[in-house]
Amino acid sequence: MGGCVSSPKTKTSKGSIGGQGKQVQADGNKQEDELSSTKNKSKTTKVIHMDMDGWVQELKQPIQAKAITSQNPNCFLCSSESLSIGTCAPQVPDDEDLQPGHIYFLMPLSRAHQPLSLPDLCTFAIKASSALRANDVDL
Repeated sequence: MGGCVSSPKTKTSKGSIGGQGKQVQADGNKQEDELSSTKNKSKTTKVIHMDMDGWVQELKQPIQAKAITSQNPNCFLCSSESLSIGTCAPQVPDDEDLQPGHIYFLMPLSRAHQPLSLPDLCTFAIKASSALRANDVDL
């Protein structure tokens, strides 16, 4: 995947990824857990880079999606709250402001038209939780 966006307004951390984010029941319904239930307490936006290294980019200032995707042209952003089984991950529009307290995934474009499965969502949840914990990122 592409390089990271880096400025005085961002905090980046590298580390291994694995853990939990949203728990998904077998019937496909999302169940909130610690990551989503604390989103209103956080003042930063988190971008989980879904590459081999796996790292969290923490944005302290408002930013549009295109600021991330322009630095990662082979990737797209999706909100952790918009993922569901049997659908493709909806891409965040380039002109949309990323919301403080929300978690986004930066994924390869090759995944853009692949419907998500229960194992996919479990993998995303595991990676997000582990990356946030491993890098001591505040929720």
